[in-house]
Amino acid sequence: MAEKTVATSETPAMPTTAEDTRTRERYVTPPVDIYELPEGLVVMADVPGVTKDNLDVRVENNILTIRGRASHVVQGTPVYREYELMHYFRQFELSDKVDQSKIQADLKHGVLTLTLPKAEEAKPRKIAVSVGA
Repeated sequence: MAEKTVATSETPAMPTTAEDTRTRERYVTPPVDIYELPEGLVVMADVPGVTKDNLDVRVENNILTIRGRASHVVQGTPVYREYELMHYFRQFELSDKVDQSKIQADLKHGVLTLTLPKAEEAKPRKIAVSVGA
């Protein structure tokens, strides 16, 4: 699985008028850990501040895309803030060894866990040896 970021239509062009200078959406790359298991891969991405409703995980043209919109839990005007929540965006190119129809996603406490099972033809198998007479 290789990381691959492609240009999106959401990347705004440089402002040309006063109207175009509004706050732009900014994305950061969430840190991930990738583990290989006998049955496939596990990808764990840190996406604090993202809820299930604001998370989009999809596979299209062998590209796994993670996009999350972070929001503060407390509604109101911040008086003092030491960090700003950012939106998340990351893409990975999947090989044919991943069974894309069986990918599962789980979000708990700001950690997205993706399970990418191996395709049946990519799984190692034991071949029985017969003894000729």
